[in-house]
Amino acid sequence: MTGVDGDVRGRAGAGPVLLGVRHHGPGSARAVRVALDEVRPGVVLIEGPPEADALVPLAADPDMRPPVALLAHAVDEPGRSAFWPLADFSPEWIALRWALEHRVPARFIDLPATHTLAWGKEEDTDGADIPETAEGVEATEGSEDAQSAVGRDVRLDPLAVLAEIAGYDDPERWWEDVVEHRGDPGDTDVLAPFAAVEEAMGALREAYGTGGHERDPVREAYMRLQVRAAHREFGDGVAVVCGAWHVPALRLRTTVAADRALLKGLPKVKAELTWVPWTYRRLARAGGYGAGIDSPGWYGHLFAAPDRPVERWMTKVAGLLRAEDRTVSPAHVIEAVRLAETLAALRGRPLPGLSETTDAVRAVMCEGSDVPLALVRDRLVVGDVLGHVPATAPAVPLQRDLDRQQRRLRLKPEAAERELELDVRKETDAERSRLLHRLRLLGVPWGEPAVSRGSTGTFRETWRLRWEPELSLRVAEAGVWGTTVLSASHTKAEADAVAARTLADVTALAERCLAAGLPDALPAVMRVLADRAALDTDVGHLAQALPALVRSLRYGDVRGTDTGALAEVAVGLAERIFVGLLPACTALDADAAEEMRRHVDAVHGAVGLLADEEIPGPADRAGLRARWQRTLGRLSGRDSVPGVIRGRAVRLLLDGGWLAQEEAARLMGLALSPGTPPADAAAWIEGFVGGGSGGGLLLVHDEQLLALVDDWLSGVPTEAFTDVLPLLRRTFSAYEPGVRRTLGELVRRAPGERRGATAIGAGTPGFAADLDRERADAALPVVRLLLGVETGVSGAGLEEHAEVRR
Repeated sequence: MTGVDGDVRGRAGAGPVLLGVRHHGPGSARAVRVALDEVRPGVVLIEGPPEADALVPLAADPDMRPPVALLAHAVDEPGRSAFWPLADFSPEWIALRWALEHRVPARFIDLPATHTLAWGKEEDTDGADIPETAEGVEATEGSEDAQSAVGRDVRLDPLAVLAEIAGYDDPERWWEDVVEHRGDPGDTDVLAPFAAVEEAMGALREAYGTGGHERDPVREAYMRLQVRAAHREFGDGVAVVCGAWHVPALRLRTTVAADRALLKGLPKVKAELTWVPWTYRRLARAGGYGAGIDSPGWYGHLFAAPDRPVERWMTKVAGLLRAEDRTVSPAHVIEAVRLAETLAALRGRPLPGLSETTDAVRAVMCEGSDVPLALVRDRLVVGDVLGHVPATAPAVPLQRDLDRQQRRLRLKPEAAERELELDVRKETDAERSRLLHRLRLLGVPWGEPAVSRGSTGTFRETWRLRWEPELSLRVAEAGVWGTTVLSASHTKAEADAVAARTLADVTALAERCLAAGLPDALPAVMRVLADRAALDTDVGHLAQALPALVRSLRYGDVRGTDTGALAEVAVGLAERIFVGLLPACTALDADAAEEMRRHVDAVHGAVGLLADEEIPGPADRAGLRARWQRTLGRLSGRDSVPGVIRGRAVRLLLDGGWLAQEEAARLMGLALSPGTPPADAAAWIEGFVGGGSGGGLLLVHDEQLLALVDDWLSGVPTEAFTDVLPLLRRTFSAYEPGVRRTLGELVRRAPGERRGATAIGAGTPGFAADLDRERADAALPVVRLLLGVETGVSGAGLEEHAEVRR
C-alpha cells in the first residue's frame, strides 16, 4: 500500500485532510475550528501519545480547564516523564473539543509514550517536556533549550527561515502578521491557509531534510501507519491535526513495510498517562519548555477576545497598573490604543501586535519606564493562569491524598506566588504547617519558608506558596514511598537518615521530622544520629550538628512533641565539643579560623537554648553554662588560637556577664600590644567587634575600648597598614551608618578629650557633661504619652513612674 495520498482540501475521494498547525497558535486554533466545521470528518487524528486515547473523554468534563497537559511517566521510574501541554488556544485542544462536541472519535497518532520514554532513557535525558514529541511550527524548534533537551547540535527553526525570506528579523512578528491577524476566514476557502503552510513546509523539507530532528522519520512513519488504518476504517472522512513540519512527511508515498521497518526494535518501558494542571508560565519558552511561546497570556487574549482585541488588552493593562497604585485613567487607555494603531501603520503591519501594544503601554501608561512594564509582561503577557483537572482523572494514591488534604485545609494550589502566615498554636495552622513540611521532605517544594515580618516566636511560620506543574510529577515520584503524605514522608525520613552523609544532615533531618509532625520516624533517625555522633571525632562536624538538634527541642515545647531523646543526644554532643574545641582551634589558617569562629558562635547560641528553662534540656543547666564558660576562657587566653577566635571568645564572655569590662579591656590591650603582628591584631578586633554582633554599639558606649582600637590603629606601621586594611574595612563596614558616623565623631576628638566623663562634651554635638534640660523638656510630652502619665508630672515623677512600671 502506498503512503498517505490526497489533497489538503479533503474533497470527496481526495483522502485524509491534513491540517498543519503551529502548536499553541491561536490563529491556527481558529483555522482548525473553521476547517473542521467545513469538512465534518468522521474521525479526528491528533499529534500526541496514543496511550492517551482513554483519557480523551475527560476533556469534556466541566471541571477540565486548560492549560492542562498529558503527563506520561515510566511506571518503574516516575522521574522519567514527558509532557504534552495544551492551552485553550492550542489547535490540538480545539480539535479534541470539536470531536467530543460532535460525537466524533478522536485519536492520538504520535509515537507511543512507551517508546518515547525508553528512547530518552537510552540517551540519558530526563525527558522533561520532550520537545520533539510536541513540536510543530514553533520558533523554538531551533532554540538552545530544545537542542540541549534532546542532544542535537543543529535543529532547523522553520519560522525563522520563512520570516527571513519574507524580510522579517523577528519570526514571532512575521507569524502574527500572516496568521494571527487574519481573524476568522469567513467566506474564503477555509483550507487555503493550510495549503499555503504545507507548501512552505514542503519547500523547507526538500532543502533541509529533517532539519536536525533525527527522531522525526520514526515518528512520522508511525503517524503514517495510523492515518492509513483510520482511512481504511472511515474512508475519506479523516482529519489530521499535527505540526505543519510533519505534513510533507505524512503526504510522502511510502510502503507499509518501509514504515514498519523504521519502527522495528524500538526500546520500550511500561508507561502510565494522566492529565495534570499546567500554567501559562510553564507554557512559555522562558519556562524551559522547548516548544513554548514567548507570550501565552497575549495569545490567550487574542484567542478569547470576541472583538476589538487591542482596546480590551489596554483595558486589562490599565486595571493591572491601577491595582498596583499607579495613576492610569481612561484617557491613558484611549491614547495608548491610538498610539499602538499609529505604530502599526508606520511599521506596515495589518494590526497592532504585541510589540506595538508594548511600546504604547511603555510610553503612555508607564511614562517611559521599564519597571512597571516588567510587571505587565510578567502578569499579562506571560500570565499566571493555572489549569484544573477533574478529580476523575487517573492519579497515584499519594496525589489523591494530597488533594483531599488541600481541600480539607483550604490550601488551594495557585500559580501566582502568595504568602501564608501560620500560628502553629492553632490546630488548622499546625496541620497546614505539617503538610508543607512533609511535602518538602518528600521533595515537593510547594511552599518555601520565609522570614516572618511579624513575630519572631517559634509559633509563627511564614511560607511562600506557588504551585508549579512539575510538582505533579514530583508527587508521582514520591508515590514510591507510600500512599498517603504521612506514610510516605515517614518512610522517606527513615531512608534519608540511613543515606545521610554527615552528622549535620542527620540532625537537620531530625529537626525536619519534628516540624513535619513525624514522631514515629524519630526513633530510627535518633539511632542513626547516636551511631554517627559516637563515631564522628571532627569537632567541626559536631558543631555543625548541634544547633539544628537544639532548635528541634523548641518544637517539643510549641508542638507538644516528646523530645527527651533529642535532649540527651544534644547534651552529649555539647560535652564532646567542650572537650575537643581547644585542640581543634589550634594552628588554623585564616579561612579555617573564620569557619571555626562561625562554629563557636553557633555552639554559643545552641548552649544558650539548651540551658533555657523553657525548653526540655539537661537537669544541670547551670553546670552546662559553666563548662561552656570555662571553654571560652581557655580559648581567649591561648596564644596558639587564631586571633579571630580569641577575640570572639572574649566578646561572648563579656556579653554573657562572665567577664568584667575592665578585664575585657585588659585582654584587648594585650592583643593589640606592639609585639602582636598587625594581621593577628586586626583578626582579634574582627572577632571581638565584627560579624554583626553589635560591636559598633559596644565601641560607642565604651570609649576605653574605642581608645585602645584607635591607639593601635594609629600605631600600625605604614608597610603593614595595607595588609590589615581589607580586614578592618570588612569589620567596620557591617555597622549601621549611624553607628559609623558616631564612631567617626568620637575618634575625631583628641585622645585626652575622649577619656573620662568630664571631657565628653568638648564641642561634639550630642555629647555633653550635663543634661541639656531645654532639649529634654521638649521630649517630655511624648514620654508622658508613651508611659500613660498625666500632664504636669515632673521629670523626677516620670523617673519614679518608669521605675514602678519596670
